[in-house]
Amino acid sequence: MIKSFLILINISIVLFSSEQIVLVVADDFNNSIAKMECYEGSKQVFKPVEVNIGKNGLGWGIGEVELAHKPNEPQKHEGDNKAPIGIFKLTSVFGYAKLHHLTMPYLYASEDLICVDDSDSIHYNQIIKAVGHEKSFEFMRRKDNQYKIGVVVAHNKKGVKQRGSCIFLHIQKSNKHPTSGCTSMQEEYLQKIVNWLDIDKNPILIQIPKSYADEILKDYPSLKGSQLLKN
Repeated sequence: MIKSFLILINISIVLFSSEQIVLVVADDFNNSIAKMECYEGSKQVFKPVEVNIGKNGLGWGIGEVELAHKPNEPQKHEGDNKAPIGIFKLTSVFGYAKLHHLTMPYLYASEDLICVDDSDSIHYNQIIKAVGHEKSFEFMRRKDNQYKIGVVVAHNKKGVKQRGSCIFLHIQKSNKHPTSGCTSMQEEYLQKIVNWLDIDKNPILIQIPKSYADEILKDYPSLKGSQLLKN
């Protein structure tokens, strides 16, 4: 019990001391448009930008640390077209180019690279090489450019059934075009983020409705200059 408690404390310390934060804030649970800011420490590194989130807004996801919230608020589930609320590690970059000189782990989106969204699969919410018997998945190399470059969001890392899968930061289809649960933006802005992210600086995504701004500021006082978190 003590060991588990200490592990939880250590995870929290690592997250709260994150040097790189991608902050996404929507006006409410139902909005499919949000605003994004990026921070290294207390310094905002890029200008704020509008991004697209889930077609049906936001639902509570499974991140690294559970934020206290009301039990009657929506949760993220598979196929609900909601983007996850929470604090999530950004673990790797993926894309169509074979090589990238980045400070993040890189996944080459080959023709057979897939992300499994079949909740009954042992590979649920995992990016794997297709072996031919997956019932439901999406190709990481699409016919369009939405996955030309992207970032893996570590939502539901343990693959809890029906709680959502394959969450990314990726290129938008068009302005104000909602997603099925990811966070999308203009390619130019996403490329800046990809070039900036550094795995050694513990990059995270904080994604919330504005009603939870005060809770984030308590844990991340370095964000006190954020316009998105002001009342």
